[in-house]
Amino acid sequence: MTASSMRKFGRVGLLYGGTSSEREVSLMSGAAVHQALQNLGVDVVLIDAQNDLLQTLPSHNLDRVFIALHGPGGEDGTLQGALEYLGLPYTGSGVLASALAMDKLRCKQMWQGIGLATAEFSVLDSQSDWTGIMQCLGGKAMVKPASEGSSIGMSRAETPEQLKLAWKQAAEFDMTVIAEPLLEGAEYTVAILGDQALPSIRIHTDEVFYDYQAKYFSDATQYQCPSDLSPERETEIRQLSMDAFNTVGCRGWGRVDLMVDSNDKFQLLEVNTSPGMTSHSLVPMAAKAAGLDFDQLVLAILEESL
Repeated sequence: MTASSMRKFGRVGLLYGGTSSEREVSLMSGAAVHQALQNLGVDVVLIDAQNDLLQTLPSHNLDRVFIALHGPGGEDGTLQGALEYLGLPYTGSGVLASALAMDKLRCKQMWQGIGLATAEFSVLDSQSDWTGIMQCLGGKAMVKPASEGSSIGMSRAETPEQLKLAWKQAAEFDMTVIAEPLLEGAEYTVAILGDQALPSIRIHTDEVFYDYQAKYFSDATQYQCPSDLSPERETEIRQLSMDAFNTVGCRGWGRVDLMVDSNDKFQLLEVNTSPGMTSHSLVPMAAKAAGLDFDQLVLAILEESL
């Protein structure tokens, strides 16, 4: 990059780490993005976003912020609101879109309301009819905290007793817990960069489901990019992903996760507004298939903050 390009961005604060349950992943993402920004010649300062962040942030004299935080506190709109108040441009989605995308329940309600395909669901609490819900969901369910990422707190259930236990486990991470029918078809993800959907990725895992271990640490997890879809199906999944992303109001970059149901229909799972940027991460993989190396991807994300 030229000196004039560096001046365009000014001093960039790279926020990583944080205090959420996804801290470990964020530390890896931040390290990778930091190296890329250094390679590009950007004036970057690496900042571990601890509880005193708002007190310490002004002392760094930043011109903009690259957010490499995952989960509550970094991806749910609260940080974005603080940066808006401080007048600091930042990467990724704004306050409302970040909050909505983090809340799987309200995200699904919105998609259902406008007719985008997403699986049926039930909200669980201590008074739930465990037997009735299992029947409504087809006898097998996936239980998840509404506002966590990286599959944290998720588990599957095949009996009413397992459903109640899964709810208790998920409730340790979030007061709101949802259960969906267990989708046993292929799993895909579509990265979004600017106004473009990148090539889809099919995910193969030997785990019970694509959990935290499979996502970040397993060398047995396999990724197919470009995926196995026909040109027509590829167009369909990219359009559905863009519609899901835009409906929530997202901007800049992100990732949409989907699965195929028993009728071979795509079902939306969630939108990630600050996806992982580690060696196992999917947005860099899709970007590579689209002709962008990691440094170019980081630059493109940063340019969206302009």
